[in-house]
Amino acid sequence: MTGLYYEEFEVGETITHEKRRTVSESDNQQFCDMTMNQQPLHLDEEFASDTQFGERLVNGLYTMSLAVGVSIPDTTEGTIVANLSYDNVSHPNPVFHGDTIRAQSTVTDKRETSDGERGVVTMHVEVFTVNGEDETLVCEFDRTALSLKKENVE
Repeated sequence: MTGLYYEEFEVGETITHEKRRTVSESDNQQFCDMTMNQQPLHLDEEFASDTQFGERLVNGLYTMSLAVGVSIPDTTEGTIVANLSYDNVSHPNPVFHGDTIRAQSTVTDKRETSDGERGVVTMHVEVFTVNGEDETLVCEFDRTALSLKKENVE
């Protein structure tokens, strides 16, 4: 397991996730198909070319889901009981086919459960497109997870 137990999270700590992903047209198409989201801004090149963006946008929920996925190994892989919530989601800038994204998670809060058996950890996740040295914030949200305590596993 690579994830952190409740005791290992430190409020204020920022975890930079090394995994990155270049988003392909196929990724976006498959996500839209699986979720039955047929928004033409994501799928119809001609429609999207007449918008302020000038091209198709990657589905924002895919961007968010991808960020959660790349963050799992460094945060909760094998140490989570459940994800409790995703809050305060925003998409300040678009993601386009061919963009490479990276994510980082900052621990903003943690507390033990009332029975003291587990812990609740909240992280602020930021997602950026990467173009050389330039990065643009494209999504951010708060993720709250119920984590195992190491002392109760050993």
